[in-house]
Amino acid sequence: MSTLSKDQINQFIEDGYVKLNNAVPADICTRIREILWKDMDVDKDDPSTWTKPVIRLGFYNQEPFNKAVNMPALTSAYNQLVGTDKWAPRDSIGTFPVRFPSDEAPGDTGWHVDSSYPDPGADVNDYSKWKINVFSKGRALLMLFIFSDTDENDAPTVIKKGSHMDVARILEPYGEEGLAFMDVAGRLNVTLDRPEVIATGLAGTVYLCHPFIVHAAQPHRGTLPRFLAQPALELKEPLALSGHSENTPPIEEAILLALGR
Repeated sequence: MSTLSKDQINQFIEDGYVKLNNAVPADICTRIREILWKDMDVDKDDPSTWTKPVIRLGFYNQEPFNKAVNMPALTSAYNQLVGTDKWAPRDSIGTFPVRFPSDEAPGDTGWHVDSSYPDPGADVNDYSKWKINVFSKGRALLMLFIFSDTDENDAPTVIKKGSHMDVARILEPYGEEGLAFMDVAGRLNVTLDRPEVIATGLAGTVYLCHPFIVHAAQPHRGTLPRFLAQPALELKEPLALSGHSENTPPIEEAILLALGR
């Protein structure tokens, strides 16, 4: 079973992301939102209780969440982008930042690349010390699961189109050692002129992104809360980056292309 067309795979390689509409059925999205509403100390029907710009909810591995991240069309796309048996199956969808309409700054809207593995000498709970390397140790994809209809006013994630190429070049000199999250963030000026794409879509839309893609959160200027999960798909082993072959997966092809190999 193939989910992605050749054009979509080429878009992933060149732009760093691909958008899948209707990847998660509407009924599963509804069930997920119902669970999340119950876990927040707010009244779903009373916007006056929505006093925070963002509420972060804990780890979710219940049945609808697990189903969402393992839809057959998505696992097929994981195989196409990362390679069959090269990614670790997920048994959860992780955490949620639920964003609410607010004039208050959420405080987390900086451009960044998600880190993938802890520095051996650092506190594993201090994610600013987590690292990223050119072999994408620990991470196969950044994934954006949209569980509520999201337009340009509803705090959609902003993606720097093609920025994964710049990040590959930033990371190359540091080899297996890699760079810490904040060290990468401090070098992202090279991506300033990259076009910005807003990750909008109806509930059930999923964006599969290259792990090096530069992205940022936004304030919510709409009327209804935005429900989104941003789980990682993990790599079983770091990429080899040994050169092109007919079996080179798109995630690796993009890095090789960026590095001129």
